Amino acid sequence: MAQQAQAKGKGGGGAAAAGGAPAKKVPKSIKDMSGRTKAAIFLVTLGSEISAEIFKHLREDEIETLTFEIARLDTIESEQKDAVLTEFQELMMAAEFISSGGIDYARELLEKALGSQKAIDVINRLTSSLQVRPFDFIRRTDPAHLLNFIQTEHPQTIALILAYLEPGKAAYILQKLPHDIQSDIAKRIAAMDRTSPETLREVERVLEKKLSTLSSEDFTAAGGVDSIVEILNLVDRTSEKGIIEALEEDSPELAEEIKKKMFVFEDIVLLDDRSIQKVLREVDGQELAKALKGVDNEVCEKIFKNMSKRAATMLKEDMEYMGPVRLKDVEEAQQKIVSIIRHLEESGEIIISRGEGDELVQ
Repeated sequence: MAQQAQAKGKGGGGAAAAGGAPAKKVPKSIKDMSGRTKAAIFLVTLGSEISAEIFKHLREDEIETLTFEIARLDTIESEQKDAVLTEFQELMMAAEFISSGGIDYARELLEKALGSQKAIDVINRLTSSLQVRPFDFIRRTDPAHLLNFIQTEHPQTIALILAYLEPGKAAYILQKLPHDIQSDIAKRIAAMDRTSPETLREVERVLEKKLSTLSSEDFTAAGGVDSIVEILNLVDRTSEKGIIEALEEDSPELAEEIKKKMFVFEDIVLLDDRSIQKVLREVDGQELAKALKGVDNEVCEKIFKNMSKRAATMLKEDMEYMGPVRLKDVEEAQQKIVSIIRHLEESGEIIISRGEGDELVQ
């Protein structure tokens, strides 16, 4: 198919001859053109080499459709080519603005560049098939300002907002909220599943003082245990501990599920050498061999590095002679070691570095 595209010339007149397809008269106004026609004109204008490169990234059915459309094109006037290129440039500008700052940010910049009505037209064209994440308008908001705005809201409202924020920003806000509501909000995020568009719009209205006309009409998934784990992994250790302890009293099963997900076996690479050595003294050799089955080389090397050469050799032999092991048994062995690591951390014998703010002080 790409070879068919390369057969097209850079001008518009040669396109109709390809494949003997009946010529298609190109509408004078870009408003009357279909999306396929615009795409065909765009590819012809770019020339065969660039079009062939673009075709490499398309599905076969898309390539066939565009090739047929190009073959049917009648003479393309320079004004038509200019209009298509201009529309493409405007859409790319809008997409870039949306990705960097959200819908409102894109609209503001496009209004300055193109005027109000033109900006609205471009945004509408771009977002007609684009699902915009709820609360997109607060992506560029300073979390400190957002905290001041939402801290008096109902815990369920705060939980909904935090579930849709980037984990880093949500973590900042959660740790700054009053301690007596932190665990309640964490529990609400963990229990959250799907929220109706009407509820999302109502909360957005409170925040933005107007309805978000670009919200998805589909029920949108957010929150859940994974969401609160990601947030808790980024809050400071004091807030994390306080929230987990409160959840242990109020919802012990949820607290245990969260704790299991906050440190997985592969995270053992986050431990310093001294901590790993302490863990290894508590771990049964057979369990360790089983736990290392199928894990990344980085994890294995981290373990071997903290053992004597003789012990490392024996462990490697145990893993080899053990043969295939059921996934369930591997996961159980890994979970036993994770439990040991959690116990050692809780007793203060080891420290797990989870990122910024966890530097060790000698």
